[in-house]
Amino acid sequence: MAVPMKNGGMKMSKVLFFVILSGVTTGIGAFFGAIVGSISEEVIAICLSFAAGAMLYIVSGELIPESNQLYHGRMTAIR
Repeated sequence: MAVPMKNGGMKMSKVLFFVILSGVTTGIGAFFGAIVGSISEEVIAICLSFAAGAMLYIVSGELIPESNQLYHGRMTAIR
């Protein structure tokens, strides 16, 4: 995360600030995830199924059509 910002011309102090801010939010998210996950196994199953559905939506709606455009409709995964 820091290398593209630094190569883009951002000051090192700003890069460091954004990297630390990113790390703090990741820790807060992990803390809340541990709290929600400790409620019950059903809550974990619902959260994981929601995450899987979101990934399927992204792959089928964004990545597959973009790869077909990039390779002009030729099969890229099976040969």
